[in-house]
Amino acid sequence: MIPKEFREFETERTLIRETLEPDCAPFAVWERDPDVTEFFTMNKDRSYDDIAGELALEKEDPTCQYFTIVLKESGEPAGRVMLSRIDRHYDSLDITRIYIGPVNLRGRGLGREVLERILAYAFLDLGMERVTIDHFPANKRADHLYLKLGFTDEGILRSAGKKDGVYVDLQLKSMLRKEYEKKYLSSAEGL
Repeated sequence: MIPKEFREFETERTLIRETLEPDCAPFAVWERDPDVTEFFTMNKDRSYDDIAGELALEKEDPTCQYFTIVLKESGEPAGRVMLSRIDRHYDSLDITRIYIGPVNLRGRGLGREVLERILAYAFLDLGMERVTIDHFPANKRADHLYLKLGFTDEGILRSAGKKDGVYVDLQLKSMLRKEYEKKYLSSAEGL
């Protein structure tokens, strides 16, 4: 269940809202597209039932939150964001998955726009101290974006993921509250 703190988030071009069961249909299409799944620990044979089953289980887990990225202009789903390992004792969470699904929407800055809003949610709304994100070391596009957003490399997590039965390494990055405030709040307040 999404906690009481949740509300729909807006960015310039998107609405980020709780994932609903009907959202699993476009997810099932996108999550079979090699261009989407290339750098995720998702098996190639994921089905609608797999995705809907995961959603049902995760909605009962207070350490997870699933969001759907919706285009404001059309109201159509455009992608997905998953948060996990939400730890209220250590004030930390992991951005587990984020992607833009339709090919024609990729490379237009939507991912960055959504990630900036998710970071604001994590640090300002939820009061997190630490946010982590990981990616395949070969995913140079993610590496560049995450560093530009203010994440710091922490190192390689060896055999930390599994894709189609093969263990894969993941590059771990993190951002601390003080780093978020320095990058996003200082410049916003003109300090």
